[in-house]
Amino acid sequence: MGIEGMQEKASDAGIEKAGDAVDQKTGGKGESQVDKAQQAADQKVGGQ
Repeated sequence: MGIEGMQEKASDAGIEKAGDAVDQKTGGKGESQVDKAQQAADQKVGGQ
């Protein structure tokens, strides 16, 4: 795995962790919006 693959994994993990933190703080309210935001962030950062 090259540096790009490692960066992608790291960004995915960070985005997932942030989304989980939001879900925990809000008690899961708006979970679908958080999921959409995670996907959008991953596409923007990861380019996929």
